[in-house]
Amino acid sequence: MGQETSDAEAEGLYEHLSLKVDRGQEPLRVDKYLQIFRQNSSRNKISQTCRAGNVVVNGNAVKQNYRVKPGDEISVLLTHPPRENLIIPQDIPINIVYEDDDVVVVDKAPGMVVHPGHGNYDGTLVNALAFHFQKKGLKSDLDRVGLVHRIDKDTSGLLVVAKTEYALSFLAKQFFDRTTKRLYWGFVWGNVADDEGTITGNIGRHVKNRMQMAVFEDGSLGKHAVTHYKVLERFRYMTWVECKLETGRTHQIRAHFKHIGHTLFNDERYEGHQVLKGINLPKYKQFIKNVFELLPRHALHAHTLGFVHPTTKKEMYFESPMPQDMEDALRKWRKYLES
Repeated sequence: MGQETSDAEAEGLYEHLSLKVDRGQEPLRVDKYLQIFRQNSSRNKISQTCRAGNVVVNGNAVKQNYRVKPGDEISVLLTHPPRENLIIPQDIPINIVYEDDDVVVVDKAPGMVVHPGHGNYDGTLVNALAFHFQKKGLKSDLDRVGLVHRIDKDTSGLLVVAKTEYALSFLAKQFFDRTTKRLYWGFVWGNVADDEGTITGNIGRHVKNRMQMAVFEDGSLGKHAVTHYKVLERFRYMTWVECKLETGRTHQIRAHFKHIGHTLFNDERYEGHQVLKGINLPKYKQFIKNVFELLPRHALHAHTLGFVHPTTKKEMYFESPMPQDMEDALRKWRKYLES
């Protein structure tokens, strides 16, 4: 049928396929070719994938009626590979900041898992959205909530979710091509030396602690990752930074900043939940304990989100204000420095 290499992207939210058509292949519409090749993808999914420009043959995006021929090299970005988990609608409060027929933008609270799995089979953002759609009586051509990106459980901030198969494909290409506009706010341990900088280093699973991601500067393991940052405010032993991701690896900001000696503040998984910078005095240690109580999770917030709308093709841009727990921590640090 064809030769395939696949690269799982965004932890299974979409996948990139590279196919080479066999020499004996008879002319066949590309949508039928792909449906035979990917039998678990519906005709509608393949059609909308073509419509979104996500089927490329020999370097050019093609429509669904293109006829494949021997030797064609086909690149396909398919959204949401099949999952076994059944999504159960649950009445859970969520903060929806924008919604239309194609997309919904959510400002996620810290502590909420985005998608069921790995021990969190309910109580997630996806369960909440499924209930929201059901309550509104929405009819969709998606068999599940259309995620194209995620943020960690304890990271707060903005996500966009697709409501149609076409919107899902259209948005997935933007995330795959890194054309979305996203900025993160984070608090990191220590006084970051430069006002602006770039952290580069492959990110992959830690060889000893499988719960962590690690940086491999020599490129021996992991995937290429680049994080740009800018200092917004300094607190002597902690720094407020703004981050722009050139790539989108798992735990990228958390792993990169730990690698340069500035672990995310109160990031338990990366040992940032202890005093890493400062002075060895009981009063200071008590102060840090008090800040941890105000901010009982790693200090990371998805502050902005920009993307091109699937239907209007206009750029949309959203900003999420700093969540209360991070705001309280900032206020505490400012007061500490004043005293």
